Amino acid sequence: MTDPRPEGGRPIEDYALLSDRHTAALVGTDGSIDWLCRPRFDSPAVLGRLLDPDAGHWSLTPAAPYRTERAYVGETFVLRTVFTTDTGTAVLTDALALGPATERGRIRLAARAPIATLRTIECTAGELDVDFAFRPRPEYGLVNPIFTSIPGGVLATGGPARFVLTSPVRLDFGDDGATARLHLDEGRKLHFCVQTADLAQDPPPAWTPEAVEAALDETLIGWQDWHDAHPDWDGPLAPLVKRSVLVLEALRYQPTGAIVAAPTTSLPEAVGAGRNWDYRYSWVRDASFTVQALAEAGCHGEAVEFFEFMTRAAAHYQPEQPLQIMFGIGGEHDLSERELGHLAGWRGSRPVRVGNAAWLQPQLDVYGELLDAAWHLRGHLQGLDEPARQFLSGMADAAADQWEQPDQGIWESRGAPRHYLYSKLMCWTALDRAVKFADRLDVAADRVGTWAAERDRIREAIETRGWNPRVGAFCAAFGDDDLDASVLAMPASGFLPGTDERLKSTVDVIDAKLRDARGLLRRYETGTDGLDGTEGSFVMCTFWLAQALALTGRPDRAEAAFALAADCANDLGLLSEEVDTASGAMLGNFPQAFSHIGLLNAAIAIRDARRSRPGWLPSVP
Repeated sequence: MTDPRPEGGRPIEDYALLSDRHTAALVGTDGSIDWLCRPRFDSPAVLGRLLDPDAGHWSLTPAAPYRTERAYVGETFVLRTVFTTDTGTAVLTDALALGPATERGRIRLAARAPIATLRTIECTAGELDVDFAFRPRPEYGLVNPIFTSIPGGVLATGGPARFVLTSPVRLDFGDDGATARLHLDEGRKLHFCVQTADLAQDPPPAWTPEAVEAALDETLIGWQDWHDAHPDWDGPLAPLVKRSVLVLEALRYQPTGAIVAAPTTSLPEAVGAGRNWDYRYSWVRDASFTVQALAEAGCHGEAVEFFEFMTRAAAHYQPEQPLQIMFGIGGEHDLSERELGHLAGWRGSRPVRVGNAAWLQPQLDVYGELLDAAWHLRGHLQGLDEPARQFLSGMADAAADQWEQPDQGIWESRGAPRHYLYSKLMCWTALDRAVKFADRLDVAADRVGTWAAERDRIREAIETRGWNPRVGAFCAAFGDDDLDASVLAMPASGFLPGTDERLKSTVDVIDAKLRDARGLLRRYETGTDGLDGTEGSFVMCTFWLAQALALTGRPDRAEAAFALAADCANDLGLLSEEVDTASGAMLGNFPQAFSHIGLLNAAIAIRDARRSRPGWLPSVP
């Protein structure tokens, strides 16, 4: 079918992810790169049509009506899009160049990435015309560069970067960018490349077609070798599981090992609702879930790198202050939030935000997530040095000292602080893991005794103040009767065995009351987060439900819930943050690491449940 560009922005599910592990690009089914930040995931966008029609794009699109098919090449992030018109067929190949992937016999994916975007287009049958447009707009669309001719292409200058576009054909350029109409006959193949250089550098020379082809080959080999160096998935839904592991690697910033929650900002949780956030940062919240998923997938080195990034970024910790909940991908702490008023937003969803004010919120769950991550990695962490031991011990002390305080909760509510059950559960987890980990932390016996005593106090508080017999569930916060999907993390924490009737009842009540009309879970009941408007259903929560059902001995129901969430993936196996409850369309930042982490952990729980003997129930970790 014809692929018109909808007013206000393409559907989120129409996009594909490209990555060089320094940044990411989103490519639409129409062959347009509509999102690219250079040189880092969190740098200002140079192609930003995702958020405003005038904020920049690079498109190669048939001039006549066309049909589209697309797929990644093997287990890589090299994308092939096939355009078919009434007169011919063309194959567009897109990638962000990785550079050499092997160094001294070791895979170092993208350690020497050349900061280049690669595109080739080849006519494989008949003939057709293709419209080419390169319209970079640095600084989130504020800068309209000046174009000049150079040998082998054009140079775009303006703002803090310069762009060298390699082009084998003559381009027209002016105030609106570099454009051309390309006529392709069968067998003709054109190679394009954009390199980025900052103002302190001389612009690099344009590449030859052979250099572009070689860089594509390097990128294919690099991704495939990385995939092949890790254990193959031996459970159900292998394509989705494999792609989810690859997505986490694609979102992992190569220089530090940090994982961005998503490579985009301000894709809304509901159109026009104002719930638009910048997710190009790394959350402590994600640590234990991510480490568990990566370790179970055989990516132990990657899990250790992520854990070490988190502990180093937070190493300034002051015991009397809450631990910061998120960091920049280079370890930055100040993530001050601002609005970009000149951008229209995806489908008019203003404001567009950069930075994230949640960095200032206290969230007590972070202590448990860090110590649980350390516990999962205990067999892979080499000897902990003194700063690491002090830091992890300080996390346990903080959990013991602060657990009775209210906080903003895992969902970063902008309402009044509450005594969220999930936060208390994670403080219990922090102390439980610290007690079990005490020999590695080299702490005095009386300190361990304090941790154990506070752990037991938290248990009593959760069992007496968190359990609501009227509702038949552990509820969102002490003394309240609203529900929160984060409580579904309780089975995986080991707080109660999977046989516990209260635990099973909690899972069942959340299953019954937080489902939407499509069978997907909402994060919580409405009116509890201090924000106006509504949101879609949260993909991660449905995977949490599947995991919790498996861990409480109901694998058949777990598989049904898993299938509903897995069906939210687009044709390339990519998941967004949320799904519109009415239409099933994707919402929120994309692709969302949390959703792919949830898929992995749910798949692992279901696989393990199916492998176990009849009547199996999980043991407490």
